[in-house]
Amino acid sequence: MKYRQFSIEEREAIQEGIWNKESICTIAKHLKRSPSSVSREIKKNLPPQRRQYTPRVAQERALLNRTYRGRKERLKNDAIRTYVTEHLKIRWSPEQIAGKIRQDLNECISPEAIYQFVYARVNPYGKVSGEDLRPYLRRRRKRRIPKGVRRCQRVKPYGTSIESRPRSVSTKQRYGDWEGDTVESRNHLPGVNTLLERKSGMLFVTKLSRKDSQVTAPAITKRFASLSQRLCRTLTLDNGPEMSRWKTIEARTGIRCFFAHPYASHERGANENANGILREYFPKGTDFRMIPVSRLRLVERSINMRPRKRLGRKTPLEVFRVALRG
Repeated sequence: MKYRQFSIEEREAIQEGIWNKESICTIAKHLKRSPSSVSREIKKNLPPQRRQYTPRVAQERALLNRTYRGRKERLKNDAIRTYVTEHLKIRWSPEQIAGKIRQDLNECISPEAIYQFVYARVNPYGKVSGEDLRPYLRRRRKRRIPKGVRRCQRVKPYGTSIESRPRSVSTKQRYGDWEGDTVESRNHLPGVNTLLERKSGMLFVTKLSRKDSQVTAPAITKRFASLSQRLCRTLTLDNGPEMSRWKTIEARTGIRCFFAHPYASHERGANENANGILREYFPKGTDFRMIPVSRLRLVERSINMRPRKRLGRKTPLEVFRVALRG
């Protein structure tokens, strides 16, 4: 005989039978069920804190288990799952893991399989089965949902528009083309300046004592001071007020500054992506005033030692060192 789950009406009948102090056999006879089935239903739905059978709670629990039943752990074996979990926890992205696992374990998986492995543990009710790995993803979303489009108003850029930037910058064929931005602390307090070299992906992170152009401009020029002119060609910035002293940066470094269109973060996509990686170490709400420079240096090095697919699995640090010797 095929097993049939209890319905909500049957569960309410069980509750009524318990209230009337009927025996298990009597309740089972009324429902045309076996006494053992009724007994199991009552025992597994008695909360330890109340010891009272509640049909609605029992029904919700049954539906939850039914939704999650039959799901198998994603990825092919324990070795792959362990490798993925360990590298997510050291802040590698699914794409980086998928690219490196072929070399380390001679296994082939896709980044999408890793995302499914993470999100398959979360059922439709938000309950997590096993360890929740979502905090180790860059965006930490509860659900995988498409990102909406933000409406914005036009703002005049401070200096030369990105439309005048040499087209060769977009190809990433040469060294020396940079993108810059500011990552704030909580409540718009001073944060850090980030500079990213487009070809190598090398990231510079510099602590700021104030969020204004008088501090930001010297911070940028100082990071470029040790680089040759060949590695300081262009710098693409956003339209924040801290970037208003761009002429000072040009005069002291010889670099040419260009400004992206207002609210067009995709025009500095590499820098925005790097800022997202930085947020893995310092989530929104972090007060960078409390973060020592030594800690920022360690994080900067950690990010620059992550392998990149577009670099042939080399790290930005390895590629940039070649550029320094060239």
